[in-house]
Amino acid sequence: MAYDQNLADRLRDELDAQRAQYEELNMMGGLCFMIDDKMCVGIVGDQLMARIDPDIYQDALTREGASEMNFTGRAMKGFVFVNPEGVDMDNDLAYWVELCLEFNPFAKSSKK
Repeated sequence: MAYDQNLADRLRDELDAQRAQYEELNMMGGLCFMIDDKMCVGIVGDQLMARIDPDIYQDALTREGASEMNFTGRAMKGFVFVNPEGVDMDNDLAYWVELCLEFNPFAKSSKK
């Protein structure tokens, strides 16, 4: 599955503006931005995939365009999909990226 190239460019711009050091990896049929060897934020199709603090997960789901990430068939707490309408404005994208960057230092690395 191809991912939204425009959203990828916008994510790069936002991460650069936040001075985040990231690595890009093709994962899950999309694009993942890794920070400190941890999945931080990404794109699956035309949706933003946000890895956020599980403690604010339920509140985050109330934002426009947000839904549970159920990539495996069941909801993954702390991972949110955001439809295009939820990130069409730059300040909306910045909101999600900030949540991801705030949680990243506390996230567990999947690297063994």
